[in-house]
Amino acid sequence: MMLRAAAIRRAAVAAYSTAAARPETGLYGFDVLRTAKGFRRFVDEAIQRSDELVAHIAQLPSSAEIVNAMDEISNTVCSVIDSAELCRNTHPDREFVEEGDKASMRIYEHLQYLNTNSTLYNAILKAESEGVLLTDEARKAANHLRVDFEKGGIHLPKDKLEHVNQLNLTIAQLGRKFNENIMIKPGFVDIYPASRIPRNIQHNFKSISRSRHMGVEEQSNPVNTTRQKGLRILTDSGTLSSALRWVADEEVRRQVFIAGNSEPRENIGVLDELIDSRDEFAKTMGCKSYAEFAIRPNMAASADVVMSFLNELSHIVRHKADEEFNTIQDFKRRICNQKSADLEPWDEDYFIGMMKSSAHSVDPSVVASYFPLSQCIKGLNVLVESLFGATFNQIPMGDGESWHPDVIKLSLHHPDQGDLGFMYLDLYSRKGKYPGCAHFAIRGGRRLSDLEYQLPIIALVCNFSSSRGLTARLNHWDVETLFHEFGHALHSLLSRTEYQHFSGTRVALDVAETPSNLFEFYAWDYRVLRTFAVDETTGDPIPEKLVKALNASRNMFPATELQRQIFYSIMDLTLFGEHTSKPMDTISAVADLKRKHTSWNYVEGTHWHTRFSHLINYGAGYYSYLYARCFATTIWHEVCQDDPLSRSTGSALREKFLRYGGAKDPSSLLKDFVGDSVIRNSGSGIIPDISSLRKEVGL
Repeated sequence: MMLRAAAIRRAAVAAYSTAAARPETGLYGFDVLRTAKGFRRFVDEAIQRSDELVAHIAQLPSSAEIVNAMDEISNTVCSVIDSAELCRNTHPDREFVEEGDKASMRIYEHLQYLNTNSTLYNAILKAESEGVLLTDEARKAANHLRVDFEKGGIHLPKDKLEHVNQLNLTIAQLGRKFNENIMIKPGFVDIYPASRIPRNIQHNFKSISRSRHMGVEEQSNPVNTTRQKGLRILTDSGTLSSALRWVADEEVRRQVFIAGNSEPRENIGVLDELIDSRDEFAKTMGCKSYAEFAIRPNMAASADVVMSFLNELSHIVRHKADEEFNTIQDFKRRICNQKSADLEPWDEDYFIGMMKSSAHSVDPSVVASYFPLSQCIKGLNVLVESLFGATFNQIPMGDGESWHPDVIKLSLHHPDQGDLGFMYLDLYSRKGKYPGCAHFAIRGGRRLSDLEYQLPIIALVCNFSSSRGLTARLNHWDVETLFHEFGHALHSLLSRTEYQHFSGTRVALDVAETPSNLFEFYAWDYRVLRTFAVDETTGDPIPEKLVKALNASRNMFPATELQRQIFYSIMDLTLFGEHTSKPMDTISAVADLKRKHTSWNYVEGTHWHTRFSHLINYGAGYYSYLYARCFATTIWHEVCQDDPLSRSTGSALREKFLRYGGAKDPSSLLKDFVGDSVIRNSGSGIIPDISSLRKEVGL
């Protein structure tokens, strides 16, 4: 029904203030959430309010009132779902996490009731068919609501509808289990002696020890017993990446790579069940595969269109990717003085990093000195002030509103238009917290009256390594990640839609990542970086020479990275595509796809895809990152590159793109913004033009 976007991005937000006299409130500003058990009442009140709205809709008011009431139901239910999701992922108090988890499942069950409510469905059929809705957005909202009902199976016979409802609950539970396993079962490797790990990264790992092996003569004397120091490397994604990048010992890298890509084993079975459940769901809905079901509402329109696009890209990039692979392999052979040494997957980060450093003399510690987190947050302010004439202001929060002292709350304020929305920043890693970086929307924007607009509220959650508050330094990859998530934030904060159903990132999946990909370009542009990236001690701006070196380093192996994203997308589409037999052997399938679509070996016994959480949130939709990258590259070259910080650039971004959220057909939106050449027709669907991407990658 009304929560198609909740499957794309969910959560809630809060903040912290040290002010002595603060108004009392609850978590995320909801009075009802003053205690963890408040989530129970939060759900009760949402169910009560939505039932009242259902009763109102049952009286068949005007078409406009029907659409508005359904949007309010969506707004009410979303607040609970998003709040519960963020609480589950970030709150340090276990009681809050558990109550948020229970609330999430309860409200999801109520959502299933709403999605299969024939009173609501018949009302929206009436609203759409009468033809009296006055605006394009209202007509689009009615159409989307009707389609969302039908995606839930409301048009099916009773027995099939009940089966679909059960499958939806099963799919949701399996997704939760998959992600929880990633968090709680990262795997580990014990390395002895500790000296095999570079001293400057040893602090990232846990110190361990064991009795040192001694000769017979030594062992006879207990006084000579000593303990050997070692390190335990947890192979979660962040720690794994650090080890593979910096450890010179190839055997250590091999062990870490295999361990990190062989956990959690439990997710092999979870994924098998998820694939079967989604496949059964799609076929009950009359589709030949889950991929077909998931892609049909998007610009691409069919799985065949997407696969054709991905295969074309894979073919185009292969030659250059092979050249890059051979270059890296030759480098390894020279460094190791072994003419026949093979390049293995655990070598990639280490030798690419070494090649980039030697070619461009980019010292990570020097780069980080220009990116203290406090300055990076100022950089976000520079962007909104330059582009949109607005500013971020830190504001105090009510007592009980925050979930952690590190969280801050900002308002986005325009001198003529007032507050545009609110953003919470939770930027530091901590035990038990969601391990990645993400944008979460607690409340979408919507028109309440001619004079009143419900302002959006969002959160940016990251996992930067520091306990020193805003004195933390970021590497440039972290800066790019921050700007990526900030692109999502701007999409939410600057959209101005009549209905929250279309607010911000509630858009067609294959255009959703476009603003985030676009703002990655800003993180690499010297004209942008010099406005906020300054040396902590001298106050000098980052040298242009250093930024050029960063860009040159980034551009050394572009085909390799593009090929990886193509492989991920094809893997995702294949796992949820048509299957000739069950159960599917996902390990063999992924291994075959890696051999076919990348230049790298597959390591027997590994199953990296069992920690690829995008299979849950973006099932059969990971291709959307490549769509978005193509769109964003074209937008950058055609609209932003000449003067990325000008008010005219910002006006075009806001008024022609960001403000519409999902309220406008995405293909029309892109063409009106950039020009007809940004997209191409392909069979029954739409694919991006790849000209700008090919130029960017040097193909």
